[in-house]
Order: sequence, then C-alpha cells, then structure tokens
Amino acid sequence: MSGPLAGIKVLDLSRVLAGPYCTALLADLGAEVIKLEPPQGDDYRHIGPFKDGESALFTLNNRGKQSVVLDLKNPEHVALAQDIADRVDVVVENFRPGVAARLGLGAETLRARNPRLVYCSISGFGQEGPFKDLPAYDLVVQAMSGLMAGTGEEGGAPLKTGESIADLIAGLFASWSISAALVQRNATGQGATLDVAMYDALFSMLTTSHALHLYAGQLPQRVGNRHPLSTPFGCYATQDGQVAICVLNTKQFTQFATLIGAPEALEDPRFASDESRTANEPALKALIEAWSGQLTTEAAVAALSAVGLPSAPIWDIAEAADNDHARARGLVSILPHPVLGTAPVIGQPVRFDGAKPVAATSAPLLGGDLAAVLESLGLEAPQ
Repeated sequence: MSGPLAGIKVLDLSRVLAGPYCTALLADLGAEVIKLEPPQGDDYRHIGPFKDGESALFTLNNRGKQSVVLDLKNPEHVALAQDIADRVDVVVENFRPGVAARLGLGAETLRARNPRLVYCSISGFGQEGPFKDLPAYDLVVQAMSGLMAGTGEEGGAPLKTGESIADLIAGLFASWSISAALVQRNATGQGATLDVAMYDALFSMLTTSHALHLYAGQLPQRVGNRHPLSTPFGCYATQDGQVAICVLNTKQFTQFATLIGAPEALEDPRFASDESRTANEPALKALIEAWSGQLTTEAAVAALSAVGLPSAPIWDIAEAADNDHARARGLVSILPHPVLGTAPVIGQPVRFDGAKPVAATSAPLLGGDLAAVLESLGLEAPQ
C-alpha cells in the first residue's frame, strides 16, 4: 500500500461510526488497519440498508481494513490482542471510558509494553469529567453541544443535522491527532495517549455561536437557512424551488441590488451595512423574492453567476454525486468487495500532489484475515 501513512500499522478496536470513520481515513492514506471484531462482528454489520446481505454503512466506513475476530472474554484472545498491539504503531478504541482498561487493553497497559504506541480513545464526553459515563450517542452530543439550539426554522423547535455529525467530526479529529502524534513520535521516540471526545469536537466547530456568545453576549437564534450574522446570505424562493444566495460585502450588495432591479436599496439606511441588513432581514427578503420569485432556480443562478455573485441550487445527494464536477474530482470511488464484487465508497477528500489516496479494497469479511495478519506479525493463532 502506498500513501503518506504507508508502513503504519493500526489496531482498530472500535465499532459503529466515530472510530471506524477515523481508521477508514487512515486506511485511505496507506495505513494497514487491523480491525478486531467480536464473534458477532461490528454492530454496523447488522444495520441497514443492505445490499446482497452486506451493510452499506459498514461497507462505507470500513474500507481498506483487515478483519480479525477475537473474543475479548477469553483471556487467551486478550493476550493475543496485546501481542498484536505490541507490533503496531496505533491503537484506536471507542469503548465506554474504563472498559478497555478492564479488558487489559487500556492505554496504560499497552503503552507500558510498547512505549512508541499512539493510543487514541474516542468517547462521547472524554475519559475525564463529570459527564464521562453518559451514553455516547450522536443525538445526545448534538443536543448538549449547542448545535441543536441554534439550528432550526425561525420561531421553530431545535433541530439535529441530517447526519451523525458528532461521530464524524470526532473521527476526523481523531485521525488528525493520530497523524500529529506520529510526527511527534518520530521526533522523540515516544508515543502518546489521545483523548478525543465527541462533545469537545463538535463544540469546537461552532464558530459562529462562539462569536455571538463569547464576544457579543448573545445566544444564537434559530434562523432557518439564512446566516445568523450576514444578509442576504441564505435561501430564497423561486418559481420552482429555492436559490441559495451569498452576499457578504458592500461591493457584492451593490452588484446584487442592481441585478435585482432595486437600486433604491443602496440608499436605504436599513440596508446600509451587513449588520443593518441582518436586523431588517424580512424587508430585504421580500425585496429579493419579488425578483427571484419570477425566475426558475436555474435562471436565478445563471443571472447571479453572470455577475460573479455566489449562488447555487439546492441539490439532493444524487445530484451532488452525479455531475461532471463530482466525477472529475473523484468523489465516489469503486473498490473491490469480497461479496458484492465492487462497492462504491466515499474516500478521504484531500489530494496529495494532485492524487487522491483511497484504500485499495472495500470492507472485509468478518474474521477473514486472521491467518494473514498473524503471519505478517509473526504470531500464532489462538487455540
């Protein structure tokens, strides 16, 4: 396997989403990922949608890995897992805090045996703190982070995002921190113990909310599909749907007002600044939709694009995946799969020197790689 992380071995003790997403990103970059699963397999193997009996969620988030089945209730299997950890560079786990240590696979135990080891724990609220034992479900973290309170229609109830964003962001930060810890290890010879909390990770991403709370002394208000601080910066009705329009500065607003046939808005004190436009958003929205409501979405986007103003239609996931640009960027990759033949996956998105590294294979069969993994590490199979 080639890539920036070629030669790095990862023991993946994680399941479901945050941990597997992290290690899938590492596999894309060339790391050898050994996925340790219980006899029944990762929970995601049993959650649909399914294709020919294979879980789509498992397939998407476990590309490029090797599957080893061990029963961690069996002391001999735990000892073998410890032996594997002695021979890898990274361990990733997302058990409840304290569980890995009770199993004999905690950071203290494994790093004492392998001081160069980078050990990454992912949990809902971290390894320390009053909330550390709370259930680590994505919805719980979205609810408590402040994200839901600031998301939703104006005057409406709080809303979660359509994806398990807390899990995914925690997995992304985990892969980032592992890469940084490997650089540090190569300089010092010492590994690291990493504590990644979904709560911390999601909270850290709420930049606009932090600007309002910490600097303006305000709580973010739910404003639907418009920006809470800038206007016009949102979605506006057209003849056949909506158009997203982004106007951020005075020059752009001048162009915009001229385009929509409302030059008088440039002399209106309600619209003199970004802040005043936001304060008077309903009046400006009515002015905009008097123009956009007479056009199709396609025509509105064309008119805005012609004068260099950022705009877009609102696409569903099929439209986002199936267009010339997405194909040119290689957003969807097709990898070989042991059951499906081939399987589409969404690899890591970054290009390195013009190339986009993606794992060489799709998700593995349950336990199908035990013999090969142990042979490569010079270990013997458990009895």
